[in-house]
Amino acid sequence: MDPAHGVAAFPKSLKASLVVAAVLLFALLMVNQPLQTASAPQGIVSYQLAGTADQAHAIFRSWGSEGVAWAKISLWLDFLFIPAYMLALIHLTRHFTRDRPGIRERVGARWVRALFATAGLSDGAENILLLNNFNPPTDEMSLSATLCALIKFTALTLGIAGLVIIRASRRHPLAHH
Repeated sequence: MDPAHGVAAFPKSLKASLVVAAVLLFALLMVNQPLQTASAPQGIVSYQLAGTADQAHAIFRSWGSEGVAWAKISLWLDFLFIPAYMLALIHLTRHFTRDRPGIRERVGARWVRALFATAGLSDGAENILLLNNFNPPTDEMSLSATLCALIKFTALTLGIAGLVIIRASRRHPLAHH
């Protein structure tokens, strides 16, 4: 990307998907504010990582009925965020590889897109598990949701690392003397 053009060099589809994902992320962050308690210091993320029914119960008690309602709103809003961030990350991958004709970069980009798709699918499964774990929470649902959350976070982290590596790779190999 030519630094002189900055964001103007981004395709419209990439800009639009990044804006939609950013707006939805901001909404999720706002909804998460009332969910941060002593039992859930990370709000909804604490619930996502509550691996037992006892942990989930403690989080529900700290939230109260109003907090549980906000948690459900957060999970439903996340269903909109999932395709938005997946699309934004896939558009970003395409954009970062447009001047990378090498086979390694192309194969790497396929793996990165697969990681982002894995993250989105795992996030959707996690939300379904969490929505079904409210009344009453069970150890099986809690642990399954936690595993899905860990898969999601791992896939996103590895995918973003892959994007950085692809973008940082040299366009032209160094000449050997």
